Formats: sequence, structure tokens, C-alpha cells
Amino acid sequence: MSKTSPTVAGPSDQNMGRGRAISDSHIDALNEIFTLFRINYHNQYYKAYSDTQVLNQIKKLWLESLSQFAPETILRGARKVIEESEYLPTLNRMIRACQGDPEKFGLIDAHRAYVEACRAPSPKSAYQWTHPAIYHAGCASDWFFLANNSEKIAFPIFERHYLKLCERVMNGEQLPAPQTIAIPQTLETPLSKEENKKRMEELRKQLEL
Repeated sequence: MSKTSPTVAGPSDQNMGRGRAISDSHIDALNEIFTLFRINYHNQYYKAYSDTQVLNQIKKLWLESLSQFAPETILRGARKVIEESEYLPTLNRMIRACQGDPEKFGLIDAHRAYVEACRAPSPKSAYQWTHPAIYHAGCASDWFFLANNSEKIAFPIFERHYLKLCERVMNGEQLPAPQTIAIPQTLETPLSKEENKKRMEELRKQLEL
């Protein structure tokens, strides 16, 4: 499966991925997983993919469907199915493998995360989040937007950001903890009326008013 092959990812196919543009890295990842399948499922592989033309069409379909994931996620999913199954995987099985098991990483489902984000009191950075991904998804979605729009409008936006963050977490990235703004230890003493008047006069002089 070559990067320039029109049956795989020609010019009209470059942006057909579901939510992510198809890149050379995606094509490389797909070539690699089919090589892994050929090595690990030798007889099954050649029986299922004996026709080269059919194999190219299958690869094209897989590429379009799996491009919603990062290339490293696709490879992780392939290794997972190889370790867990003695049978050549279907596309549906690969998609499920790429999605991973969020609970193993302390991640909750998108809707529960959305409800937590909406209900968390301010300041949001001080709240004890189930997972930092929820906080960062809220920041990316915009807290004001979440608070002032119905779930029908706000949830899809939040879900898109949250699922991308979940994918990063499951690929080994550690998200930074929310940054709490420190409260000053000392507060300035309010100025007297005379001091305020003096400062206003100085400001007028500077502005030539």
C-alpha cells in the first residue's frame, strides 16, 4: 500500500477521515499493522486477502475509518488484538481496540465528564476533578459557553475535546494538573481621599488633560 496509490489515499481522499485528516503517518501505520497481521495470522491472512485488488479496497476502507485515531493509537490497537486474539481482526474489532479501555486510565465516559464539568463550582481550577482531562476539556470548550448553552448544543463540543484528550492520555501523555491562582498573602491598604485626589491630578498632568 503506497502513499501515492490512488486506491488508498489519492487527492480526493486526503480529508475523508472521520474527524482527523489522513496523513502519511496514518498510511505508514496502516501498512505496518497489515504487515503485523500477515506475520501473525499467516494462513488466515492469505486466505482472506488473496486478491490484491480487494486487499487495496479493504485497506482504503480501514484507512478512512481508523484515521479518526492518531497513528500511534492505531498501532497500539493492532498490538492489542494480536495479543488477545488468535483470529484475524475485523474492522469493528480494530476500532474497539483503538478506543482502548478508558477506565484503566481513570477516565469516565464523556457524558458523566460533561455533567461534572457543568456542576463543578468556581474557581474551576480548585475543584477536585475525577481526572484532569475533564478540566482541560472544559477550558477548551469555554466555561462560559458550557454554562450558557443547552446540553444539546454544548455537549457535542465538550465531547469532541474530551475524547481527544482521552486518546492522548491512553497514549501515555500525562496532562498537567489545573493551575490554582494563588491568593496574595497581604492586601494593599485602600488609599485615602486625599491620596486618590493627588494620584488623579498626577494622571491628568501625564495625559495633559
